[in-house]
Amino acid sequence: MVDGPFDAAGVRAFVDDGYAVLRSALTADEVSDINAQIVGFARGEYPSVNAPQLPAGATDEEALAGVLAIHFPHWVNETILRYVTHPVVAAAVGQLAGAHLPWWDGATKCMQSMLFTKPPGYPGQAWHQDEHHIPTRDRSLLGAWIALDPATVENGCLWVLPGSHRFGYLHPVRPHDQPGEFDLAETAFGFESDHPESDAVPVEVDAGDVVFFCGHLLHRSFRNRSSGYRRALVNHYMNAWSELPWDLSRAEPVRDWRVVVPVTGVDPYQWRGYEDPPPTVWFRPTE
Repeated sequence: MVDGPFDAAGVRAFVDDGYAVLRSALTADEVSDINAQIVGFARGEYPSVNAPQLPAGATDEEALAGVLAIHFPHWVNETILRYVTHPVVAAAVGQLAGAHLPWWDGATKCMQSMLFTKPPGYPGQAWHQDEHHIPTRDRSLLGAWIALDPATVENGCLWVLPGSHRFGYLHPVRPHDQPGEFDLAETAFGFESDHPESDAVPVEVDAGDVVFFCGHLLHRSFRNRSSGYRRALVNHYMNAWSELPWDLSRAEPVRDWRVVVPVTGVDPYQWRGYEDPPPTVWFRPTE
């Protein structure tokens, strides 16, 4: 087994349950460092699409209030890129992403990062599986959900259905009927007989903790009912030995998307080279 923060029992539990929590992976200073980058994006310090225009003299709090999510911040921000390959997070990724594969050597790569703020009153997302959006060839997609605030039931922490990833089935999706609770994304369905919602577990964590979860794991979050933000940096990783047939633009089929960052081990496809990311990020404003 590759060395890292999880012992053999912890890795086995991840394979069985589909998620694991690493406490205090980041320090308070590191969390503050990431949160400062969110304000920088909100102030227009980095190139972005769809960012709102701030009035002259806007405070940091006013700037933050306009941010809902920032997609691919590591493309333009060296600080966020540094946390994509943060040594503690990376060591865990090198243990978990391909832990279900018997001959895996711990090599991984990252294809996505996202910053979320989840302001007070804003909805969560209904049941979904991340591999529905980001496909791998070997079921190795791994989310690393880095808490930048304490995440609680009140402010909309993650809820998971342990074991719902085991068969590698991607459930169908349809519109949900809870617009006050969830955003516009569709909800997965058809899993209730095997994984009733009563089995769902809230994953409450402190700032600096990391929730790792398999790309086939059913998870959701509810509306933020608190008076504060529930910020998080979410990175997605996968086994470097798997090609990434991710048609991000939905324009044409892609055999192996190469806008990736090597994280642990040696990328066996490095001879293909790497594509430069676009020089901008997608900004999702609150309005």
